[in-house]
Amino acid sequence: MARFEGGTKVPGGYYWNPREWSVVSVEGESGTLPGRHGEGYVRLHWVAALLLAPVLGGLFVVFLPFIAIGMVIDGAARALFGGARRGAADLAATVTPGWRPGEAHLTGPATERTPDEVHAGGAGEEALRDVADEVARRRREGKDA
Repeated sequence: MARFEGGTKVPGGYYWNPREWSVVSVEGESGTLPGRHGEGYVRLHWVAALLLAPVLGGLFVVFLPFIAIGMVIDGAARALFGGARRGAADLAATVTPGWRPGEAHLTGPATERTPDEVHAGGAGEEALRDVADEVARRRREGKDA
């Protein structure tokens, strides 16, 4: 069985979407499958489509009461606990400290530095001189080699 994605141009025929359990027909010599790029379709022979359609309808009839019960339970749960979820989210938003990129937490008190020790990038002048010396040394070694 050939697999295709939604939104692609395909030859005419019958295509089954296993995620939605639906059969789609593409009439004519070619056409475009409905749906988004990520949806998958499987090409069916016309005999398989003829046999699959009543099976899918029968499964829908059998499981319809269970689907209805599930929808009622889901609706009741959302009505009961939806307000609690919103309240908890509002409480968490007020209690949570603001996030500040580049700031470390739980690392102890910050050490004070004089402006001479701190460079704009955060490294001290001595560290910058060490890096400059290392770069110069490597360049000399590269030329000597």
